[in-house]
Amino acid sequence: MLSTLGLDPTAEAVYQLMATRPEGWGVEQITEHLGRDGGEVREALDRLAEAELLRQSVGRPGTWRAVSPELGVRLLLRRQQDELDRRQREITAAHDEVGRMISRLRAGATAAPGTDIEQLVGIDAIQSRLDLIAARAAEEICTFMPGGAQSQAALDAAKPNDALLLSRGVAMRTVCLDGVRGSAPTLGYARWLAESGGEVRTVPTLSPRMIVVDRECALVPLDPSDTRAGAVVLRVPGVVAALMALFERVWVTALPLGCAAPREERTGLTPQERALLTLLGRGITDEAAARQLGVSLSTVRRAMAALMERLGARSRFEAGLRAAQRGWC
Repeated sequence: MLSTLGLDPTAEAVYQLMATRPEGWGVEQITEHLGRDGGEVREALDRLAEAELLRQSVGRPGTWRAVSPELGVRLLLRRQQDELDRRQREITAAHDEVGRMISRLRAGATAAPGTDIEQLVGIDAIQSRLDLIAARAAEEICTFMPGGAQSQAALDAAKPNDALLLSRGVAMRTVCLDGVRGSAPTLGYARWLAESGGEVRTVPTLSPRMIVVDRECALVPLDPSDTRAGAVVLRVPGVVAALMALFERVWVTALPLGCAAPREERTGLTPQERALLTLLGRGITDEAAARQLGVSLSTVRRAMAALMERLGARSRFEAGLRAAQRGWC
């Protein structure tokens, strides 16, 4: 059970044993009782002490005692939340850097095919390149798909290439916005993709659309606000590696589409609600927040009204102050 909070099976077994046994048990007794390797037990004890689940015994100096399960769970939850906050800060910084990088690349993009940076102009050129990618990809396609719910026509158009890739054993990982969870066509596509061997996860906010192919080639939009205008194909190893690192950071924090979005224990906020507060705290409009979250304007306004009610605030300004005071944003 504690594996979801960051404990591996050996550490969990050692903790449960020490929480139910008298103080003073050493490595040999724990190893014998659990039937585990002594080195594994020592490493588990180190991890438990680092997580503050073990503390020095006052009554028996030189030995350790386990903290109560109630406190232990709270400590693990706090560590998980701190780690999620740290990752979110890294992702936000990476999003900003990717945006700046795309702008620089767009300004200096070349139209010459076969080079490290190639410009594709228009939706037909993009679609032709995606067809070629589907034919040539060998290992993995990783995609950021911002913009909220996709139309049924767009999803139907994507299926042939996706089916071809999956039938050849190419792994497909896609990150969408949480806003797609309210879209029946997108959910249907995600179920089909999962049943066919692909994976779909969601996050509250997402950097511009991108596709990374076999960790060797990446496609990013010429204009993030108009993905139909064209794209830049990148084969620069350092740039592709940076984009792939961003994808992996986002992927580990993203939620599988079939799972319900969890609420933070401390604040009661969903990830999307926290993202909304952060966006509005930057002074952006409801319309801009709706675009970044991939939801309708009415959804943003309903969510904000509900948050204001929970905060007991009569205005956006007051809500921002109270949210900051509570550590909500």
